[in-house]
Amino acid sequence: MRTHLPAGLSAGLSAVLVVLLAVLVPVGALSAWVDLEIDNTDRYVEAVAPLASDPDVQSTVTDLITDGAMKQIDAGPLQDTVRDFLRRAVLSFTTTDAFQDAWNAANRTAHEAVTAALDGNTGEAVTIDLAPVTEQVKRNLEENGVPFADRIPVQHTDITLISADRADQLRQTFRLLRAGSIRPAVATPVIALLAVAVAWLRGGGPGRRRSWPAALSATAVTGLGLALGALVLRAVLAYARDQVLSEVPDSETAGAAAVYDALTGSLRTTVWTVFGVGLAVALCAVLVRLRTARRKPGPGTG
Repeated sequence: MRTHLPAGLSAGLSAVLVVLLAVLVPVGALSAWVDLEIDNTDRYVEAVAPLASDPDVQSTVTDLITDGAMKQIDAGPLQDTVRDFLRRAVLSFTTTDAFQDAWNAANRTAHEAVTAALDGNTGEAVTIDLAPVTEQVKRNLEENGVPFADRIPVQHTDITLISADRADQLRQTFRLLRAGSIRPAVATPVIALLAVAVAWLRGGGPGRRRSWPAALSATAVTGLGLALGALVLRAVLAYARDQVLSEVPDSETAGAAAVYDALTGSLRTTVWTVFGVGLAVALCAVLVRLRTARRKPGPGTG
């Protein structure tokens, strides 16, 4: 008994499966990212830990702490001199191991607040509180006898990652991604295999010579579907980055951009991995298809 699908039906089903594949790649990657990285404290801290040595982050932290301290200091005509001296002292501290430890501690504490804000109430911005970092800076500068270090206020000093308005727009998306968990990512290879399997059914099933061209063509299109999905994910990341940073205060944009790029680093790796695999699969299928066509016996041979 032969399994066979009508050509029109199977071709349409293959097209639907490929489109679904192109959608599942970005959705699956984002859902897995939220589940495995954003909602996991250890992986979150691991992702942002290298930012302690990022010049943009160091500069942003230094400016925020210095500005907070100078609000408590009145040095008269020496105000600018004191600001410059204190800023250089704080910036120097950001290059130490103590700052790395304070940065990690601040982000571990902030992780719960970040995830809660992404699933929280309307009007809440997503921020990193620098109070633990400020406390360590103040202690270190006091121990080293830096003038005015005791005037540095240890208070909530935030780096804005996502403004309140933008966070309101993103919260529903994050809730949907959390609900999806890793299921869309698991479904992606299943859909890819199903798209090829449909082509086999269209050609009459395994064991029939005419099923090979259809299966190879479906494999090529499936590879292109993967590559297309990767490009869609890349476009989504670029668009989200522009939208998120457009409403962050100018003085904090560089630091927020560094945090965004660190947190989405695994997604950018996924983009190029899936894109490369998709193109490789498509290219291999096309080359095999062409080679098979050249070897096909001509009329009258046998």
